[in-house]
Amino acid sequence: WFSHITLNLNPLHFNADYAAHTEFGRPVVDGLLTLSLVVGMSVIDLSQNGFNLQMDEIIHHAPVFNGDTIYGQSEVLFTRESASRPSWGIVMVRSEGYNQDKVKVISFKRTIMVKKRPERDSTSNHWSGD
Repeated sequence: WFSHITLNLNPLHFNADYAAHTEFGRPVVDGLLTLSLVVGMSVIDLSQNGFNLQMDEIIHHAPVFNGDTIYGQSEVLFTRESASRPSWGIVMVRSEGYNQDKVKVISFKRTIMVKKRPERDSTSNHWSGD
């Protein structure tokens, strides 16, 4: 369905007869769905309070097939203050997705803008900021 709603007409993703005659022997999950899954898994930890600015170095290392279980992990590469928004920061992460056999299926870098935590007021027990 993902291929159909995104207008990806490559039969490798939805035509079992066509895919049976390829090196994979069966349909391959659309790579953008794999990317979306791994990004989605990281939202609660990384970008729930922000938004994507950029994605780089997206590499599909191995195919994903219907029924595979995908796991993701991310590593923060750097953080910095936003030059244009003082209450926001910029974070770059590298994320990787693996299947149930621990085979890396995707890796990419993502730059996100996130709302900074309010600063703690050192003279009281209250948080300041917006």
